[in-house]
Amino acid sequence: MISISRKVVFISIFIVIIYILVASKIIHHQQSKFATLNACNTANSPSCIHIEQAPILPTPNSNIPQTAQERFLSAIANNLATIPQPGSYEYILLKAYGAAFINRDKLVTLPSTVLLNNEEETQTFQNSLTMVKVNGTNDCYLQASATAALNQARSLGNISLKSGYGSGDCTRSFATNFRFWNKYANQNTLNQVKEGRETAILGVVAPPGTSQHLWGLAIDLRVSHLKQRQILNQNGWFQTVAKDVPHWTYLGLTEQDLLNLGLRKQVENGISYWVTPL
Repeated sequence: MISISRKVVFISIFIVIIYILVASKIIHHQQSKFATLNACNTANSPSCIHIEQAPILPTPNSNIPQTAQERFLSAIANNLATIPQPGSYEYILLKAYGAAFINRDKLVTLPSTVLLNNEEETQTFQNSLTMVKVNGTNDCYLQASATAALNQARSLGNISLKSGYGSGDCTRSFATNFRFWNKYANQNTLNQVKEGRETAILGVVAPPGTSQHLWGLAIDLRVSHLKQRQILNQNGWFQTVAKDVPHWTYLGLTEQDLLNLGLRKQVENGISYWVTPL
């Protein structure tokens, strides 16, 4: 008979052998898995779909704009040649009418400045636009993308132009912009606006050379109920000039996009205006 001590030795050796075999198998499996993973990363192997990888977390970047104002200024940088200096007349105009500069539609053309100084500059810019007539109107023209979106919205809801079918509701000339300004204000008012002492008028009428209507991206509409507003919003049209009730601007984006790009929702008398955060 084998002594008890010899049995213990045999059992111990057997356990060690089993441990070595199991450990060897585990190591081989891990090496195979890592080899396959490396092949996935380098050769785009189909076997990748069977391998669970840890999610790649974004690396914090201090250069990503954080505030609404930073996001807005970053968003318009590609469309506006120079960001005006705070306190300047151009900055006041950007604050009032600059929401349109977040437009991402590649078929939309924006001016390189917030101010067109005269009829010649206005005509030069407007000659660069692709304009299309709005369905059911006599002479209402907008940039092609804006017209397509508006036609779609009007096909879904009974949405009329403010004055009916006139061009004054749509794209305007410098002379028309100037005429509207003189209807509500004068040179003295303009001087006060330039000095930053008068801003309320900007929600009533745009100073000469500053109206979004010059850009082929704005229209005055008669909107009477919430459903019409929703339809217009769903087709990229929003109210962007606070307290100017009939004025709509083509942004070509969703409400979530507007928030992401820094615009601020301002509610006046139950109407939501999407304004700049300046």
